[in-house]
Amino acid sequence: MNLHRLLQARVSAGKPVRVALIGAGKFGSMFLAQVPHTPGLEVPIIIDIDRDRAREACRTVGWDAARIAATTFTDDGARAIAGGAMDVVVEATGNPAVGIRHARAAIAAGKHIVMVNVEADVLAGPLLAEEARKAGVVYSLAYGDQPALTAEMVDWARATGFHVVAAGKGTKYLPAYHDVTPDGVWQHYGLTAGEAQSAGMNPQMFNSFLDGTKSAIEMAAIANACGLDVPTEGLLFPPCGVDDLPHIVRPRSRGGVLERSGVVEVVSSLERDGRPVFRDLRWGVYVVLEAPNDYAADCFRQYGLKTDASGRFAAMYKPYHLIGLELNISILSAALRGEPTGQATGFRGDVAAVAKRPLRAGEVLDGEGGYTVWGKLVPAAASLKAGALPIGLAHRVKLKHDVAHGEIVRWSDVEFDPNNETVKTRRAMEATFAKEG
Repeated sequence: MNLHRLLQARVSAGKPVRVALIGAGKFGSMFLAQVPHTPGLEVPIIIDIDRDRAREACRTVGWDAARIAATTFTDDGARAIAGGAMDVVVEATGNPAVGIRHARAAIAAGKHIVMVNVEADVLAGPLLAEEARKAGVVYSLAYGDQPALTAEMVDWARATGFHVVAAGKGTKYLPAYHDVTPDGVWQHYGLTAGEAQSAGMNPQMFNSFLDGTKSAIEMAAIANACGLDVPTEGLLFPPCGVDDLPHIVRPRSRGGVLERSGVVEVVSSLERDGRPVFRDLRWGVYVVLEAPNDYAADCFRQYGLKTDASGRFAAMYKPYHLIGLELNISILSAALRGEPTGQATGFRGDVAAVAKRPLRAGEVLDGEGGYTVWGKLVPAAASLKAGALPIGLAHRVKLKHDVAHGEIVRWSDVEFDPNNETVKTRRAMEATFAKEG
């Protein structure tokens, strides 16, 4: 509740918060749209592999010619980070390998890093966060994206004395979606391929949201940041509207669907027969909490909270998230308070690559949202025990063995370069945090 006041103080002191943005895609563009309306926040450097596209993004979101002319556009992230006079680096590329490289460059340069790139965070975030803490800089999840918003709600619940039963988000889900490929994605969004193409929509990226991979990645990030458990058999995606959260998203021993209390879970906006859920939470986030005593439970009732039949379980939720339009909260929290808006503190959840169809030796995997694999949320200890291949490394690697439909792909099933920097970072993270299982 003090970020704006703290930013005004920086304005008065003539010391604006300076940001380097890496990746001027949709998330980055939404952030850039807010910059001219946030006195005290400046973006002197934008890093993108397509500098002309980045300039066009600035024009599209309303930057005037003078602001664009005063901005450096470059495709050399490492050099810009090392030499730039900025306070915060925002990594918004979505590429795990690139994200890890940029995060480490920012940490080495003494800059705070806001990781929009949740794919990189799930692949190696616990290790990167530890490296940032040792260097005295902030490594943070990105506010506006669902993991950071959920982490905020978990922190609120715990700080006010409630036990967190479950936390997560809503999405559009049916079991058949796990096998959808980019060729069939648009019918599930109510679009034709032509309409999607004219809007510049990437079918593989949108399919990663549909096939469950993004949900798995985001829940792993939340579990690792909040110390919550991961469902043993993966996400359940129960159909559930906001009024039913306390009834459905509670332990089975109390009549709900959860195997235990203190887990992450995603609720579906569709019933299993495809009908829409009443008052769904497709775009939002939630936390289910338990009253610690009878008095608190009575207060739930007195103040109108929707509860389960016992009156002990209630929920809080945000119906929407505004993606990059809210990113300033992370940037200012890091620069002005030295605090992250969510940060991996352990390795509790992982996302394993699972075959969408029978895969044959010699085939090349094409990563999240593609034709070959989708990402399943699994407990980190189980992932390590199985030798599961993380979805973040299931890109352009060749299979050595056949993998059956629905089976987890393992490190032993693929050809990989053990000297690759991303592989080495992941292996180092596994070795460092395996004991936490």
